[in-house]
Amino acid sequence: MNALSLAKEIIEGRRITREDDLSFFLTCDLDELCEGADLIRKHFVGDKVDLCSIINGRSGKCPEDCKYCAQSAHHHTNCEVYDFLPEDEILEACKMNEREGVDRFSIVTAGKALTGEEFEKAIHAYERMHEECEIDLCASMGFLSEEQLHRLHEAGVSSYHHNIETSRRYFPSICTTHTYDMKIETLKKVKAEGMWVCSGGIIGMGETEEDRLDMAISLAEVGVDSIPINALMPIKGTPLEHLNRLTEPEILRTIAFFRYINPKADIRLAAGRALIEHDGEKAFQSGASATITGNMLTTVACATIRSDREMLQHLGREVK
Repeated sequence: MNALSLAKEIIEGRRITREDDLSFFLTCDLDELCEGADLIRKHFVGDKVDLCSIINGRSGKCPEDCKYCAQSAHHHTNCEVYDFLPEDEILEACKMNEREGVDRFSIVTAGKALTGEEFEKAIHAYERMHEECEIDLCASMGFLSEEQLHRLHEAGVSSYHHNIETSRRYFPSICTTHTYDMKIETLKKVKAEGMWVCSGGIIGMGETEEDRLDMAISLAEVGVDSIPINALMPIKGTPLEHLNRLTEPEILRTIAFFRYINPKADIRLAAGRALIEHDGEKAFQSGASATITGNMLTTVACATIRSDREMLQHLGREVK
């Protein structure tokens, strides 16, 4: 069996499980793997590329000890520290992204969970965005309760983002202040609420290739709708600051086998796109069907969204 014949089997209905020989994905020809991943993407997702953008709604002082994160209070970085942003600033950012043709907009907040007065501010901000904009709305606010997820849903939020970060085996090497099972339970709550589930992770944190395969399988078992794949960009002041950056072939192989294992999901480029030539162009020919775009509320954000749209249209892909 080669990668292209496996791609055809997946298009015809086969699904990869833990019982399969996953080592095939690590040894097969990379060009064939990427070609097959693109065939699967085209069949199940089509040519439309989903563009999402985020705003950092609350920054810094996070009590969690995730070893990759600049916002953790356990590390010594130069990240910005501020409480929940003013509502008008969030609304302005949402409207700018909608004007530029972005499909969905998300408020992301540092911390284990957004609670209390700041959660109420988020609810009101989402209600205004839902009333004044047509863009799809997403949230990324940590370990929320069923009630909180329901309130977000009622306020107009249609999707929720919560990364599992890595494999179950490797997770304790990355974070000790919460567990992998807590993350899986949160994803199940999101699905039970009837929201679109966005969850992926970071590669290049010292994990093995087998860990990356395990993460892909875990996400398939949950049945997530969108999988952001971040390639670690080591940040000074974090425990992972001395790790080497991944190579383009390593990133492309991961994106491709994520597509084989999650054929119907949006495989979304996130951090580390700069590690792939032409800002990730080859990834969109290797199974990727979505990306995070923009750069918060700046004029650079407009330029980034427009350059992404131009690049994708050049590849024959569809954007708003």
